[in-house]
Amino acid sequence: MDWDRFANFQPYEFACSHTGKNGMKPGFMEKLQALRTEYGKPMTVTSGYRHPTHPIEAKKPSPGAHASGRAADIAVQGGDALKVIELALKHGFTGFGVNQKGGGRFIHLDDLKSEPGRPRPWVWSY
Repeated sequence: MDWDRFANFQPYEFACSHTGKNGMKPGFMEKLQALRTEYGKPMTVTSGYRHPTHPIEAKKPSPGAHASGRAADIAVQGGDALKVIELALKHGFTGFGVNQKGGGRFIHLDDLKSEPGRPRPWVWSY
């Protein structure tokens, strides 16, 4: 993948913390870069790609959005969290996980398609 196309992000931000691999998909990154450009503020990625052997993914019945390379968690809170969600909807994101309690506040974003057992668009909380 040509990371030069994503001016506000670096490959290491999305590397799996378990394996070091980076399986992010270009289409997802294009959407995330467009969102970041319009948002106009830095975005801290707290989780990007997760290899299927990552402990979080390994606990699931089947690997989730992060293992597909089509998801990221962004550290954001309060009114900025709402702004990120509003812009993410505009830019084609379909999955929105909201964690706005405690010290690790973030918004999960993905652009997975709707399929049986995984409707989209969808919002959930942690």
